Amino acid sequence: MTATQIPDTTRAELDAALQRAADAAEPFGEQAPAERARQLRAVADALDAAAGELIPLAISESHLSEGRLTGELKRTTFQLRLFAETIETGEHLQVTFDRADPDFALGPKPDLRRMLLPVGPVLVFAASNFPFAFSVAGGDTAAALAAGCPVVLKGHPGHPELSVRTGEIVAEALRSAGAPEGTFSVVLGFETGTAALRDERIKAAAFTGSVPAGRALFDIANSRPKPIPFFGELGSLNPVFVTPGAVAARGAEIAKGYVTSYSGNAGQLCTKPGLLFLPADHDLEGALAEESAAVSAHRLLNDRLHHGYCGRRAVVTEVPGVRVLAEGAADDSDTEQGAVPTLLATDVETLLEHRDSLLEEVFGPLSIVVTYSSEDEARRAAEAFEGNLTATVHAEDSDTDFVATLLPRLRERAGRVLFNGWPTGVAVSHAMQHGGPYPATTDARFTSVGTAARDRFLRPVTYQNVPPALLPPALQDENPWNIPQKTHTPN
Repeated sequence: MTATQIPDTTRAELDAALQRAADAAEPFGEQAPAERARQLRAVADALDAAAGELIPLAISESHLSEGRLTGELKRTTFQLRLFAETIETGEHLQVTFDRADPDFALGPKPDLRRMLLPVGPVLVFAASNFPFAFSVAGGDTAAALAAGCPVVLKGHPGHPELSVRTGEIVAEALRSAGAPEGTFSVVLGFETGTAALRDERIKAAAFTGSVPAGRALFDIANSRPKPIPFFGELGSLNPVFVTPGAVAARGAEIAKGYVTSYSGNAGQLCTKPGLLFLPADHDLEGALAEESAAVSAHRLLNDRLHHGYCGRRAVVTEVPGVRVLAEGAADDSDTEQGAVPTLLATDVETLLEHRDSLLEEVFGPLSIVVTYSSEDEARRAAEAFEGNLTATVHAEDSDTDFVATLLPRLRERAGRVLFNGWPTGVAVSHAMQHGGPYPATTDARFTSVGTAARDRFLRPVTYQNVPPALLPPALQDENPWNIPQKTHTPN
């Protein structure tokens, strides 16, 4: 990785960025949805045009391949355009009227007009594992801008040059498209991020990263004199349960798909399947070991992640009752940061006995095959989990009764339940839910991927008996923005 020396943002520079964001909040939030949509598209166009500059920067700082980063940049600009498309009509403002009714059953009812408004400046903490899609111009930034909130982006130390340059492109694109000065800025430094989170000008924050770091920031957000919403994506094990019928019907296919999913991208995905539950007589160890042993070591994103992976790997492999089923091929040319894919095996009894060690995320290419001896034991294993982003079931029609009792337990513990698939790969779409009960996220009601991510940065306001001339455009009878208005008339 390139050794880059970019100084942290000074307190004076941070103060200036926060004040610019605060000054931009009102004019940016009051823009017509169609105007803001045009600005998001301008950002997407600018990033696409700069691909030849940005992708080499990302390669030099992340150890990720050109193909992976090219696809990720495409995802980034796609989601910006998707947010633009979904806000253009103004439907997301959820404008609702209750007309005055002097004969209302509970007494005279006033004229009530409700809509969603942006919360104000948002602090976004960029992630390391997606230098584009979850970083400077990633999903959190796109969602906040779509909601009408200025963004102060705290860049990740794993790719500082890329963060600064991407930030310059985003800010200039917004400015040229008519967004107020201060709508977007990038700041750097650990202390800078915590200082910004404590600042009263920040009205909400979003984070993707580890449980310890995310929880520390969550606590800061909630300990402020005026607490603010903190939307953190923290950690997930993403269990996969395979029924006997599925093993019999397509065991080899499941083994191959599982290894591809847990080892892909060197296991540096928040949706990596951390545990695979198989019936005790599955007879797939040979196929699983062969597939895993063929996967080469891969450099992780940075030294900190590499050391963390090695430490967690040592803890898990030393648990009594856990055995190494397979290790991937070591790469002698890159022993310093080559993370060796590791597949472990144990049973439900051991998992439950050592849950403190085994039911904790390992960020990297390690996963555990867990055998269950009965349907009841599989259900008990499902009940042992805390919150997860995903839970997966592989089953056949013959397993309907078993799955029917398993699914409610998984639904209680995950934001996305998959059937006969793999959790890696998160579609940017309207119906996607990328969130789950703690510690997967700090607020399971919201998603950080897909167009619903915008809702985190909006709050409802009702105007009661406000003179028409003082109403915002979205609430006026003349409807100058031509947006959907749901009206409830007196009976």
